[in-house]
Amino acid sequence: MRVQEHPKSESGEPLSGRRFAATAAVISAESRGETVDQVLDRNVAELLQELRVAFTGVQILFAFLLSLAFTQRFQELDGVDLAVYVTALMCTALATMVLIAPVSFHRLVFRRRQKAALVVVADRLLMAGLALLIPAITSSVLLILSVAVGRWFAIAGASLTAAVALLTWYALPVAIRRSGHGIVPPHPHGHQNSRTLHPEDPPGPESV
Repeated sequence: MRVQEHPKSESGEPLSGRRFAATAAVISAESRGETVDQVLDRNVAELLQELRVAFTGVQILFAFLLSLAFTQRFQELDGVDLAVYVTALMCTALATMVLIAPVSFHRLVFRRRQKAALVVVADRLLMAGLALLIPAITSSVLLILSVAVGRWFAIAGASLTAAVALLTWYALPVAIRRSGHGIVPPHPHGHQNSRTLHPEDPPGPESV
């Protein structure tokens, strides 16, 4: 029986397990002239930056929804508005927990050379958190507009909010990914093109 060998890092330790393989990191390292550890470090840094952007908005929304329950106007909400509020609060709370989860995961696997698993798990948790943000934001818009300008205007505003989120967060990137536009071809053997770029030359993929 042939045993499949897992790619190894410079220290000789395996980089992949059965569930969270580092195959993508190995391919990226070969095409960019980096080590696998450098690719994983860069992936983690990018994910952390994206998590900061998403979590800032979640914090503001969660604080607003929590404080809303202690206002006088909250007692005047009817059954529909109260259901919308509960939906917004729960989606925001779940998004908060999911977006914080990569931090806990990182602490528990720290110094165990499981960074490939961290990258995969953090990526999936970030996608789940963003998915929860859409009903959270949409429900919040529906609630506020319903109280401020009426139910029908609120439905229109919430529908527009959901449509913009689905278009810009999912439809647009998926369409571009499927079309293949903007793909930078890998450099041979992971090295940059040796041609000198003169000031009058148009910028190529190497200079972007």
